[in-house]
Amino acid sequence: MLSKLSRMQPLITVAALALSSTAFAGGTHGGGHDAAETAIGKPGVAAKAARTVTIEMSDTMRYTPSDIQVKQGETVRFIVKNSGKVKHELSLGTEKELLEHLEQMKKFPDMEHDEPSKVSLAPGKQGEIVWQFTKAGAVNFACLMPGHYEAGMKGAVKVAKK
Repeated sequence: MLSKLSRMQPLITVAALALSSTAFAGGTHGGGHDAAETAIGKPGVAAKAARTVTIEMSDTMRYTPSDIQVKQGETVRFIVKNSGKVKHELSLGTEKELLEHLEQMKKFPDMEHDEPSKVSLAPGKQGEIVWQFTKAGAVNFACLMPGHYEAGMKGAVKVAKK
């Protein structure tokens, strides 16, 4: 007769495989840390940042500033400060990407971000994003905490052609 452990071994193996494949599937909900160029540019190198821009997030559901001008190819270090009393985030992306992410945040409001184009901050905290804007046009940013985007917490980086 098989021991109880022997009979459970196939179940344990299947569970372990399922968990491991989930853990390695993509790193984060956004696909992990791919330094390849995206539709909005690519992660920048802090030492190559041409300038630093401080962005303040507040409970009025606004960013200050909300409109930023950069040049194509420029690397910018954003210092992001949460001056509010609730959690806020700054996510860079195309409008389509931000709206898709917004839907994910509605389902998983406590989602943690580990992507170079996003920073989530508790009240009173600050973080940074270093980004290289490789394409001319507009790069949107928004707070995708439930209700914040809908209240108008969004902005744009206007990237001027070289």
